[in-house]
Amino acid sequence: MNEQLPLKSYAEHASHQVSMTQLVLPNDTNQLGNLLGGQLMHWIDLVAAIASARHSRRVCVTASVDELNFLHPIKTGEVVTLLASINRVFRTSMEVGVKVLSENMLTGKVRHANTAYLTFVALDENGMPIGVPQIAVETDEERRRYEDASTRREQRLQRRKKLTQ
Repeated sequence: MNEQLPLKSYAEHASHQVSMTQLVLPNDTNQLGNLLGGQLMHWIDLVAAIASARHSRRVCVTASVDELNFLHPIKTGEVVTLLASINRVFRTSMEVGVKVLSENMLTGKVRHANTAYLTFVALDENGMPIGVPQIAVETDEERRRYEDASTRREQRLQRRKKLTQ
């Protein structure tokens, strides 16, 4: 398992960021006309899974969701744009950040509605974790996301250790 995996730059590999757009329909909402949290979590998981699978060219599974912040309600009729980015690749896992924007199509107002951090693990043909190509960090923003992902990973591993003791 010591094979050297290729390094992929953000510029040469467009899969580091995936976007998905959804229209919030009445069936997606609660009695107040607000998007159901579970529906948004489903969309977040999907867009992050696509980003991790595109990057690794493997089937990827959700290993954890570190943080999910609901900043304001998203209403029926609004458009939701989910932006997923591979923040950092470890060995077999990747941290994917998802930024959620809501847009009122009548006014054009766009708001940052949610942020989430998920970890995905790439699997081989036998369902076992497999190495993932690293991403070259080239800009200040990429470097910030890369370093922040390391901090979150340490916190995640500490929480996991407590849960398994």
